[in-house]
Amino acid sequence: MPLLEVCEISKKFGSLVANSKISFKVEEGNIVGLIGPNGAGKTTLFNCITGIYKPSEGKVFFDGSDITNLPPYKVARLGAVRTFQIVHSLKEMSVFDNVLIGAYLRERNTEKAREMANQCIDICYLTKIKNTRAGDLAIGHKKRLELARALATSPKLLMLDECMAGLTSTEVNESVSLIKSLKKKGITFLIVEHIMEAIMPIADKVVVLNGGLKIAEDHPEVVVHQESVIEAYLGQKYSKKFQLAAKGRNI
Repeated sequence: MPLLEVCEISKKFGSLVANSKISFKVEEGNIVGLIGPNGAGKTTLFNCITGIYKPSEGKVFFDGSDITNLPPYKVARLGAVRTFQIVHSLKEMSVFDNVLIGAYLRERNTEKAREMANQCIDICYLTKIKNTRAGDLAIGHKKRLELARALATSPKLLMLDECMAGLTSTEVNESVSLIKSLKKKGITFLIVEHIMEAIMPIADKVVVLNGGLKIAEDHPEVVVHQESVIEAYLGQKYSKKFQLAAKGRNI
C-alpha cells in the first residue's frame, strides 16, 4: 500500500482548471519530485492534498485513510506535513519558539516538546541562531526553520514546496544532504522543485505537470528523455545537463 495515493484529483476555480484528473502514488521511504513550468498546478495540488483546498473531483488517501476533505491540522496530525513556497514563520517569535509550535502538534508534555524542538533545530543546523527573531533571518535560514518546524511534528510524509528557491549553491547542496539524511531516517518526501540539478539526482520518481495535466511519471533518467517533458519544461538547450544529473543519481 502506498503511503500517499492521489486519485483523479481535479481543482477548478470557476472556468479555470488548475488540476485535471491527476493521479500518482508515493511509496513509503521514497523521494518523489513534482516538477513543471510556472502555472502548471503544482502548489494547487499540494493545497488539495493537505486540505487547504477541497478538490473539485477525486480522492486523496494517506496511510490507508481517505483524507480528501479533512482540514489541514487533521492532515498534519496524521503525519502529512508541508512547507510553503513563501515562508510562513511567526516573525516576532524566536526560531526555537517557532519550532516548538510544531512539536506541540504531537507532544503535549512541555519538557518533551522542548527536547524535540531542540533536536530538530540541531538537525537543521540552526542551533547557533535558535534565539534569533524569525523575522530577522536570511532566506536560507528561514527555509531551514520551516523544515525544522515541520520535522518537529514527527511526520511520515514531508511535502516541500520549493524549499531550495532563493538559496545559494552551497545552501542548495546542504539542503540536498539534509533531505538524503532524513530519508535514511525513514521520512518520505514529495518535493516541488525548480532546481533540476538538485532534485533529479535524489528523486526515486518524478511526476511532471503542465497546464494542470500530468504529462509524465517515471524515474528521473527516463523522464528527462521524454519529448513531451523537454518541449513543455526542460527545453532542448538544458535537457542534456538534466540527463547527466539524473544519470548521476546517488542516494
